[in-house]
Amino acid sequence: MSGRDALVAFARGCPKAELHVHLEGTLEPWLAKQLAQRNSVELQLPPSTSDTSYPFHDLPSFLAVYYGAMSVLRTSRDFEDLTLAYLQKAREQNVKHVEMFFDPQAHVSRGVAFDEILSGMRVALLRASKEFDMSATAIMCFLREESVPSATATLDAALASPYRDIIVGVGLDSNEQDNPPNKFAGIFQRVRQETS
Repeated sequence: MSGRDALVAFARGCPKAELHVHLEGTLEPWLAKQLAQRNSVELQLPPSTSDTSYPFHDLPSFLAVYYGAMSVLRTSRDFEDLTLAYLQKAREQNVKHVEMFFDPQAHVSRGVAFDEILSGMRVALLRASKEFDMSATAIMCFLREESVPSATATLDAALASPYRDIIVGVGLDSNEQDNPPNKFAGIFQRVRQETS
């Protein structure tokens, strides 16, 4: 075995923690196509999309593909399938703990109920705990380009959800340009008050 092969084998065997992964960003084209067919959704993907990757060259082009692909996520089962597909792949890489970000505003704005998202994710997280000996939690993100009232409604939905036990934190994501974090200072202050 070469030195490189030994190093790769060592890295594969090491237990790992995935501390920053965006759940919707793990939606591979093969699964997006399956979900589009199941939900009768027309999926618009760039022509050079393979079964495992999307073409993009910067954050705005990535976000265009990202939001287009996630349009296939409609039901609790879809979120369970997405979460489980990612967790299975993580298990193959010997990941033992995952903290995944998710973007409820991107789904609720399309008519998906907040609890559809969380209930599907929760089923997959519980399965991973039992079947994969893996711990996994969720970090709910507020979309930077959305309004503070939209973030407030998202926080209200999370606090009222019977599935909120999987959420261990909140964050920001999406397009940072002209969307400073201080815009959401009041939301984060409220999170501290509501959860302490």
